[in-house]
Amino acid sequence: MALIESSLCLVCLDDASSALDLGDSCRAAMMLHGGGAEKNGANRWYDKSMQFVVGLNGVCGVVCEHSPFEGIVLVQCSEFLLKYIIGSPSKMSMAVSGKALPVPKRLTWKVSLQVQGFIPASAGRLQRLVKNLDMDVFKFSAYGKEFIKKQKMSPDGFIQVALQLAFYRCNRRLVPTYESASIRRFREGRVDNIRSATKQALAFVQSVTQEKPADAEKMQKLKEAIRAQTDYTIAAITGNAIDNHLLGLLKISRDLKMEKPEIFCDQTYVSSNQFILSTSQVPTTVEMFCCYGPVVANGYGACYNPQSDHIVFCVSSFRESTETSSAVFSSALKEALLQVRDLCIRTNKPPQSPAHNAGK
Repeated sequence: MALIESSLCLVCLDDASSALDLGDSCRAAMMLHGGGAEKNGANRWYDKSMQFVVGLNGVCGVVCEHSPFEGIVLVQCSEFLLKYIIGSPSKMSMAVSGKALPVPKRLTWKVSLQVQGFIPASAGRLQRLVKNLDMDVFKFSAYGKEFIKKQKMSPDGFIQVALQLAFYRCNRRLVPTYESASIRRFREGRVDNIRSATKQALAFVQSVTQEKPADAEKMQKLKEAIRAQTDYTIAAITGNAIDNHLLGLLKISRDLKMEKPEIFCDQTYVSSNQFILSTSQVPTTVEMFCCYGPVVANGYGACYNPQSDHIVFCVSSFRESTETSSAVFSSALKEALLQVRDLCIRTNKPPQSPAHNAGK
């Protein structure tokens, strides 16, 4: 146990439990939970922050429990490894010969009868979790961040507003939304929260779902929504968002053994921290994607990777919830992205000259 706990990372060698033509959604789920007790579910050690998974069927990836560090740190580590493998194939072929490695030694465990009884119960709980996770990974190929930049808009702000539009189309309301904002510029800084469900975003999605407003008005509201998102992002990454400050006050009150301050008992505060939409932009420079599960029972996880000509989305939810469906939300998200693109194209189209119109 001490050997495992003191290790920097784990390497999980998975059996080929599925077909070779696994789609992205299946591969993402396989990384997260190993496919359940009957497959590679027991081949994970979630107390370790880095698990490098390599499967006989070619499925590989990294499972991150990021209490010690943010996901972007592991992304940079993975990119470094992938670029090294691609750039040094001869070195890699020598390394995998195994001649310099000691022969693997099986660890023998002495397990009490009580612990032996826990194992099948744990397997059953894992199986229920596996069946409950609804993961949908897709590549949106109509455009990527280059098109958005040509509109003189922030790609992240653009995508966040599209996520709000997708959720509004499905539920006719907006909900507390989390987007991670790195504050690593500060000593021991981790992340704060960009609250994307702004009043400007609500004004835009309401205008888009109505026929009455003209395109010019919708476009103005879109720009205002993206500007509000960008302003909040700047506030968050410079240490001026609200969530970490409030959390700090709550922790201090606990350390001082105070009665919980009234603000933290208020229903508004409690509900504002139920992040039904939990999002994160994780851009990469190599072909890869990241995913995670929802943070509340009736919520969605939405991780996205904007590339120059496409965007990879990983949408997750729980099947037991009657309020969510990953496929439904993914469909609404695609529709929202196309609708916002079409609005940009229509409003940016140069007006035709009178002479041109007369000649028709």
